[in-house]
Amino acid sequence: MTAPDGGPAPAAAPGGARRGLIGAEHPRYKWVALSNTTLGMLIATINSSIVLISLPAIFNGIHLDPLQPGNVSYLLWMLMGYMLVTAVLVVTLGRMGDIWGRVRIYNAGFLIFTVTSVVLSLDPLQGGGGAIWLIGWRVVQAIGGAMLMANSAAIITDAFPASRRGMALGVNMVAAIAGSFIGLVLGGLLAEWNWRSIFWVNVPIGIIGTVWAYRSLRETGVRRPGRIDWWGNITFAAGLTALLAAITYGIQPYGGRTMGWTNPWVLAGLIGGTAVLGVFCLVETKVAEPMFPLRLFRDPVFAGGNLATLLGSVARGGLQFMLIVWLQGIWLPLHGYDYADTPLWAGIYLVPLTIGFLAAGPVAGHLSDRFGARLFAAGGLVVMAASFAGLLALPTDFGYPAFALLVFLNGLGGGLFAAPNTALVMSSVPAADRGAASGMRATFQNAGMVLSIGVFFSLMVAGLAGSLPQALSGGLTAQGVSAADAHAVAQLPPVGTLFAAFLGYNPIRELLGPQVLSGLPAGNAQTLTGREFFPHLISGPFHDGLMVVFGLAIAMSLVAAAASLLRERTERRGGRPADGNGTAGAAAAAGRDAAGRGAA
Repeated sequence: MTAPDGGPAPAAAPGGARRGLIGAEHPRYKWVALSNTTLGMLIATINSSIVLISLPAIFNGIHLDPLQPGNVSYLLWMLMGYMLVTAVLVVTLGRMGDIWGRVRIYNAGFLIFTVTSVVLSLDPLQGGGGAIWLIGWRVVQAIGGAMLMANSAAIITDAFPASRRGMALGVNMVAAIAGSFIGLVLGGLLAEWNWRSIFWVNVPIGIIGTVWAYRSLRETGVRRPGRIDWWGNITFAAGLTALLAAITYGIQPYGGRTMGWTNPWVLAGLIGGTAVLGVFCLVETKVAEPMFPLRLFRDPVFAGGNLATLLGSVARGGLQFMLIVWLQGIWLPLHGYDYADTPLWAGIYLVPLTIGFLAAGPVAGHLSDRFGARLFAAGGLVVMAASFAGLLALPTDFGYPAFALLVFLNGLGGGLFAAPNTALVMSSVPAADRGAASGMRATFQNAGMVLSIGVFFSLMVAGLAGSLPQALSGGLTAQGVSAADAHAVAQLPPVGTLFAAFLGYNPIRELLGPQVLSGLPAGNAQTLTGREFFPHLISGPFHDGLMVVFGLAIAMSLVAAAASLLRERTERRGGRPADGNGTAGAAAAAGRDAAGRGAA
């Protein structure tokens, strides 16, 4: 009996035959592994975006006003806490899978994720206490999600032969990234009913997946006994947390400025986090068994694939946030939708994005097995860049068919890229390092999503700061608001206006207050607090910011595409055998050369 890589297969886990379940040596076992790990990735990634679209309902449910300056931190940590924890922990948990068993860590992750879903839905508190309950338990839930993310790709890579690995990883990655799109629609639907239901939906799926994982999954990979790299873990977690948290707080106003990049704590986090990550890199070159095997980056396939993963994740995350602002804050109110209904309809109108991704992902994985992965990965990124350019050409009050086509193309490009890129990364490493490699790839993907919030919101706020004050002041005075009151509102930090649009709120009533509104003619007051005034007011400044945001997304997508093409040229220069099947060839090379590269 041989393993998928051509080496001796590990023995099936004891007890499988006694229970009548499929053993690791059974031909159908690989499909069991694929289906369960795909379910795990789907539930983990749905959970990150389902909260994103449901924030207005959550804040209303716990009676917390998100427009109050002191509550912006709750909003940001509700968004970013889950992604931050998964970005920090996936490498460590992937390494633990290499040492103690990938299935063992994965199964524990399913259990933790399910239990915390129940706890989150039972939030007994209101106001700030309710927000802290949700943030804290989402951090715990993120530990379970990180266990799933860190080991699912490695379990699939162990179970499938190299000739079918691209297809299998394609299905898994389509589930992972499509989950973030599906969560937008599902969250909009469930938030209309009850905000707690966005956590309830995880419970039955989690119970089924947990029981199924414990009963059916077997350790088929190479387990390498070793020790945990505690210094590496500590410096990596501290450095990345400080860096990403500083980016989070850099969005918020400070000292009369529109953003907090001059805040000493933000600067300390940026500089200190970068320095600690430098120490982490030094530590990893000195320890015998590093958590983050930097030697893997000597392989240009692995290094280029992770660079493309990071840049693609930043661009995709920026797209999600900007489209939600665009739809909930501007387009839907202008087309007659009540602000309370905009989360639901924003999710519905973004369905073409999900369809494009689901259409391309499995096909790209299958074709990359036959024809090689590099051109699919690079081509998908180019399609994404073209869709960003098309979105820039749309007016703020666009016609929906053109918008739907462009977001469909963006999803299509993401689907073309995801599976081939993942297959190349995972097939470029020795079998014993697959848990760590899976965690490293997930780290770049999750860190990219966190970075996208800081980078794109900062760019958007910077774009709004130039034109929003004048637009606010002019629009308010035109409706009879005194120059002094209009100036006071116009000088408020634009991040509040941006978050209002992001959450689908009309903040004019709160910004002016009942005293100012009661002094205006009834018609003017009704205009100011109606559906169309605020969207019309911010549409011009928003488009100014959108030019900067999507311009950077185009640049990132093209750089990532260039990295994908560079890998092929590097392999030719290095003399690696080319067999027409890039993924299978890389995997075969990895299998033949595992011992030598593991010692490199």
